[in-house]
Amino acid sequence: MADSDGNRLQDLRAAIAACRLCRDNPPRGDEYRLPHEPRPVAVISASARILIAGQAPGLRVHESGLPFNDASGDRLRQWLAVDRATFYDPRNFAIVPMGFCFPGYDRHGSDLPPRSECASLWRRRVIDAMPQIELVLAIGHYAQRWHLGPDCPRSMTETVRNWRRYAMRNAAPAVLPVPHPSWRNTGWLRKNPWFETEVLPFLRERVEALTA
Repeated sequence: MADSDGNRLQDLRAAIAACRLCRDNPPRGDEYRLPHEPRPVAVISASARILIAGQAPGLRVHESGLPFNDASGDRLRQWLAVDRATFYDPRNFAIVPMGFCFPGYDRHGSDLPPRSECASLWRRRVIDAMPQIELVLAIGHYAQRWHLGPDCPRSMTETVRNWRRYAMRNAAPAVLPVPHPSWRNTGWLRKNPWFETEVLPFLRERVEALTA
């Protein structure tokens, strides 16, 4: 990688780390202001060939600054068949959620959706800065809608069920849609055993090939 490319990535990382749009000037008005100090969490890589496209950091990730540093991350690493050292090596994986900051909780105590202004401002710039990506692991419907565009069904289950259509098409990068690895989806995994028997072997094969 040329020095100029490395400098551009460094500048992009610094700009994202300094972003306070959702707290200081939310596009939808003061009612939608982020109520806590932002802490953008993203791993932008010049060499990784796999992009993990998630939703937004949870509270534990917000506190640690380390993506997928929670039970969801443990399950995700099990799906990928990699250990923590491999997972957190930016030569292997770029990790760029749809929203970089913890969005807070709704009145039921569940995480709010990713902040919409984050993807509008940053996502295309980040994706364009990593042309070497060969596989996008699109976790959850927000990431799937962005990376698949109009081709994305309304149902997350339908999207994941049609994974071959996206992962094996003649387009770069390939997109593999998967559910979020949260414990909240344990019931979904039980109802859809084909995910573990069909999708995970393909995913692990691609991860092994692209991180070799």
